[in-house]
Amino acid sequence: MGNSFGRIFRISTFGESHGKGLGVVIDGCPAGLEIDEDFIWQEMQRRKPGQSKITTQRKEEDEFQILSGVFEGKSTGTPIGIVIMNTDQKSKDYSHIADKFRPSHADYTYFEKYGIRDYRGGGRSSARETAARVAAGAIAKMMLRHFGISVQAYVSQVGDLRLDKTYQELNLEHTEENIVRCPDGEMAEQMIAYIDEVRKSRDTVGGIVSCVAKGVPPGLGEPVFDRLHAEIGKAMLSINAVKGFEYGSGFEGVKMRGSDHNDAFYREGDLVKTKTNHSGGIQGGISNGQDIYFNVAFKPVATIMQDQESVNELGESVTVSGKGRHDPCVVPRAVPIVEAMCALVLADYLLISRTNKL
Repeated sequence: MGNSFGRIFRISTFGESHGKGLGVVIDGCPAGLEIDEDFIWQEMQRRKPGQSKITTQRKEEDEFQILSGVFEGKSTGTPIGIVIMNTDQKSKDYSHIADKFRPSHADYTYFEKYGIRDYRGGGRSSARETAARVAAGAIAKMMLRHFGISVQAYVSQVGDLRLDKTYQELNLEHTEENIVRCPDGEMAEQMIAYIDEVRKSRDTVGGIVSCVAKGVPPGLGEPVFDRLHAEIGKAMLSINAVKGFEYGSGFEGVKMRGSDHNDAFYREGDLVKTKTNHSGGIQGGISNGQDIYFNVAFKPVATIMQDQESVNELGESVTVSGKGRHDPCVVPRAVPIVEAMCALVLADYLLISRTNKL
């Protein structure tokens, strides 16, 4: 239960952080899509651990193998199975918390739900599971490219360091030019220095990933409970450590009056456009053809290299000491995950839209 996502373009992920491996089954991918394995590898490299001094030092190359659903470089229309083997587990780093609950982790809630938990790196609750999502998201991106749709995310905030520029004011092609994945070079340097400072103090910090989808046609989305923005929100809130989601004007929109917030329509050739885009490309839960943009807030990573008070499985008071290899800030590696989940939603809704019309 709860391990699958999507209705037509549907994925099911499996595996644990310190198990033999993890993977994904992608169902509903149309036949004839060219599958670029180099592109999948590139996306996996963007998410993998050990990228820089401001990410976890776990060394996983995240090599993958496509087991099914692809023949002679094209999708066959049957389920695509992908596996990613784990190679650098250090399960002994977690033996000290075998019967202890780490503060703000899923240890306690998993134990209460199942009566058993895989304490090695968090098991199924580990962010390592997102490697499978990125692999599936890469295939979704290939499908979106076929329709002229792009999805780009970037880091817009780390702690109090906030990039006060809209995505229209930025050149998102610069996002991958630095290790924090902020397209503004000056702000990127400040963010990197701050994350490194936090790391050296044996602590962690949160941040925000912003994302924009361009080229989305009007008409994607379903009334009433399957609105496009609701599904994107669900996708983002399913990512580890996410604490908030807003699209369009978001919470800032409450400061505006309707006369300022309304997006006036105009016609340009055969296209209907809006003069502003406070709606974030979605109105009534359905895309209107404008850019879809949103922010995703990530909490500080729960594992800190400091002693913390907690309890064990018997309810006894204990001290939990952080060990192992962990990200001081998750947002640099979360960028491709946010993109992947957005791409999966859009791919699914594109296929759904094709079933709604003659």
